[in-house]
Amino acid sequence: MTERQDIRRAPGGSPGATAGGARIRARTRSRAGPARCGPRGPGCPTGGWCECAAPRRARRGRLVEHAIETAGITLDRPAFSVLMSLHLAGEPLRISRIAETMQIVQPHVTRQVQQLERRGLVRRIGDPNDRRVSLIEPTAKGAAAAEGYARTLLGWFTGAVAHWPDQDRKDLGRLLSRLADDVTAHLSTLDDAAPPA
Repeated sequence: MTERQDIRRAPGGSPGATAGGARIRARTRSRAGPARCGPRGPGCPTGGWCECAAPRRARRGRLVEHAIETAGITLDRPAFSVLMSLHLAGEPLRISRIAETMQIVQPHVTRQVQQLERRGLVRRIGDPNDRRVSLIEPTAKGAAAAEGYARTLLGWFTGAVAHWPDQDRKDLGRLLSRLADDVTAHLSTLDDAAPPA
């Protein structure tokens, strides 16, 4: 490991000065590149996400955005995430339930739902159990957009493993199905064990 400090001083400033004085940047680099650590890993000089994690997150973000564009969908990612959550749920949901599923605050979901409504991708329907509450569900146009996105991703992943031996592809499909079943079963036990609200 080698460590380098770049110190930029304002006129008359000192290394310990704050705003209006010096700006100190300490950057730690390995000769082989940045430390391969994740969030708050022991090798991370910043105590948070290292530079090695940022490119991977950026690539995932670009993959999602490119898939949205390839599927012919003109939506920003937050709104599209809400649409996909509704599509995957397979049933109409309350806004509060969408927020809980996505682990984001309810006002944010409300704004995204309003955007989706204006685009004709979702609609509100009455809750048969509570007339004061509306449920949100995808329209036919919204469902088609979500399915187009899923087909695009599936096509990319299929292409990525096209050169794999047949047995490897079969094993992957089998293990993914097993993982999905086990995760679903585990989540069900967590729901059953949750204390009543």
